[in-house]
Amino acid sequence: MRWNLPNTLTVMRLIAAPGVAIMFLYFHRPWADWFALTLFVVAAITDWFDGYIARAWHQESKFGAMLDPIADKAMVVIALVIITGYSGMNPWLILPVTVILFREVFVSGLREFLGAKAGLLKVTKLAKWKTTAQMVAIAILFLGTGLEHLEGIARRGLSVEQYTELVTQGLADPIRSCGARGCSSYATILGLGLIWVAAVLTFMTGWDYFRKALPFLKDDAP
Repeated sequence: MRWNLPNTLTVMRLIAAPGVAIMFLYFHRPWADWFALTLFVVAAITDWFDGYIARAWHQESKFGAMLDPIADKAMVVIALVIITGYSGMNPWLILPVTVILFREVFVSGLREFLGAKAGLLKVTKLAKWKTTAQMVAIAILFLGTGLEHLEGIARRGLSVEQYTELVTQGLADPIRSCGARGCSSYATILGLGLIWVAAVLTFMTGWDYFRKALPFLKDDAP
């Protein structure tokens, strides 16, 4: 393994994936939302930089090629699970998230089955657009959940600090959904629209990989 800057950024992105979930274990909302959003956005930016640096500095490696898609998938999967839970299991979110998660499991299974022939399923430009759409949608949805929480606190006539203190003392429950239209609604609607776009691109790339693998899935003639 070549321990260079691109590989270091990829490893950091992989570590950041569970870090997004950890934010909600150690911080009250909406601070957890803001910290998770910041961590996710910074990690997503490194996804572009590590590839660019690896090509520009001729530091491409097998380790980086292997770990980069794993880090991306870990970020997307963990973030989507968190957002789905804190969005009250919104059915308009569950369906595209299901498509995305199914595709990731399906393609990973294809790669494992193909073994040495897995090189046929190289990352395409469409797959890169898919990943970009997923990450932008997730960032906006994190913004929506944080704003929704703030709006819920405001309707109670409390400041963030006052509400946090009540939660700490066990005198108030965390607010998950406010249900009123405000800034959070616009962010959530935009995020939902983008996650549907990402789901369509995800389905298209999954079908493309399946089509390429299909000749190797046929049984030999007796």
